[in-house]
Amino acid sequence: MTYEMPKLPYATNALEPVISQQTIDFHYGKHLQAYVNNLNSMVPGTEFEGKTVEQIVASAPDGGIFNNAGQVLNHTLYFLQFSPKPAKSEPLGKLGEAIKRDFGSFENFKSEFNAAAGALFGSGWAWLSADKEGKLHITKEANGGNPVRAGLKPILGFDVWEHAYYLDYQNRRADHVKALWDIVDWDVVETRY
Repeated sequence: MTYEMPKLPYATNALEPVISQQTIDFHYGKHLQAYVNNLNSMVPGTEFEGKTVEQIVASAPDGGIFNNAGQVLNHTLYFLQFSPKPAKSEPLGKLGEAIKRDFGSFENFKSEFNAAAGALFGSGWAWLSADKEGKLHITKEANGGNPVRAGLKPILGFDVWEHAYYLDYQNRRADHVKALWDIVDWDVVETRY
């Protein structure tokens, strides 16, 4: 099995001003490509050969294969959840109902999610995930971690590694996180739930 780059559903400049073309070119074009290349060079001849990225993330011990598989999975979910002109500003249907059930309101959910993304020390990710019963959870994952390791299904993730925002926001992580809400494609996120 060869791991491939996800195809962006938008032009590299389409998410401006939230995410600049320069950031997409580096973050997607260089960082993610490096993770894909590394994973493709590391997996052959190991017990993970022929496994999906999700299977590797769920079962690999900490180390190079896990880190690169985690970042391939994380970035694929990340880049495919955005749209330059989302059809709606918040989720509807089952996901919208679950957010209200588990967080009280959409605004409260956003506040808790923003706090988690801001409080993560160092590099990593903030995630909204669902457990097997459909209950929603906000988690923080360091480095290439993903909620798959805890048996959760990730449905929305914000990258808070500096390479995700430094060219556009410098050290203002909170501004980056706040701006991302404007480009979340809730139709995509709802299908993951």
